[in-house]
Amino acid sequence: QAQLVESGGGLVQPGGSLRLYCAGSGFTLDHYGIGWFRQAPGKPREGVSCISSLGSHTHYAESVKGRFAISRDNAKNLVFLQMNSLRPEDTARYYCASARSQYCTGSLDDYGSWGQGTQVTISS
Repeated sequence: QAQLVESGGGLVQPGGSLRLYCAGSGFTLDHYGIGWFRQAPGKPREGVSCISSLGSHTHYAESVKGRFAISRDNAKNLVFLQMNSLRPEDTARYYCASARSQYCTGSLDDYGSWGQGTQVTISS
C-alpha cells in the first residue's frame, strides 16, 4: 500500500535542532511536489514548507524562514526538513504530504496523500 512515513520528531530544548524525514513507501516521490505541514492542539493544520519534484523550487511559511530548510534526495526516495533555532511555538505534529502534481504548493487541497505525522515538542 502506497503511503508516506514521517520520522525524526522528538523533544528538544528551545534553540535546538531536529531533522525530519519523509519516506515514500510503495511509491516513488520524484514525480510529486512534497509539502510539510504542522498542526498544534486546537489549531488548524498549516503549511510549513514545500519543494517541487526536482527540488528546483521551495517555499517557506514566514514563521520558519531562515530557520527551516527543505530538501530531497529522489534517489533515496526521501524528503527532509532541517529545523534549527527551534521555538516553543514550533511544537506541533508535523506531517508530510505528496501533491497531486510536481509543483510546490501551500494549499492543503492540492495534496492527496498524507503520512501519520511525527510529534515535535520544544520545551525546556
